[in-house]
Amino acid sequence: MANEKTYPMTEAGRKKLEDELNEKKTKTRPEVIERIKIARGFGDLSENSEYESAKDEQSMVESRISTIEHMLQNAEIIDNNAVAKDVVSLGKTVEFKELPDEEPEAYTIVGAAEADPMSGKISNDSPIAKALLDHKVGDQVVIATPGGDMNVEILSVKAE
Repeated sequence: MANEKTYPMTEAGRKKLEDELNEKKTKTRPEVIERIKIARGFGDLSENSEYESAKDEQSMVESRISTIEHMLQNAEIIDNNAVAKDVVSLGKTVEFKELPDEEPEAYTIVGAAEADPMSGKISNDSPIAKALLDHKVGDQVVIATPGGDMNVEILSVKAE
C-alpha cells in the first residue's frame, strides 16, 4: 500500500469533505432507503421506475460516500507555514496578470478534491497551477495552455 495516492487539501477542504460525508450518511442515505421501501410497495419491481430510480440514486450515494472516505483516509493536509510567504504553493491565493497589460486574475490553488474553478479554486494538477507553483511575487512565468503559451507576472501571493 506504499503507492497509495494521497489527496493534498487544505484544512478547510478536509472540513468540507467531512461535512459532505456526514450529510450523505445521516440524511441522504436514509432518505434514499425510505424511497426504495415506498417504491417496493408499488408492486411489480420489473416495471417500477420509482424503484429503479431510487436504486440508481442509492448506488451514486454509496459510491460518493466510498470516494469521500477514501480521500479523507489518504488526505495530506497542506501546511503553508513551511513555505515562504511570497512563494506560490498549495492552499495559497495567487494573483497574476497576463503580459503585457491584461487585467489581473486571482486563483486559490487547492488539491483536486477541492477544485471549483467557478469559485476561483483551481487544482494543483491544472496547467496554470503547475506552472505557477514554487514561483514567487515578481516572477514572470510561461504557462503552456491548449490555446498557446501565456506569459504572466505574479503580482501577489496570500495564504488562505
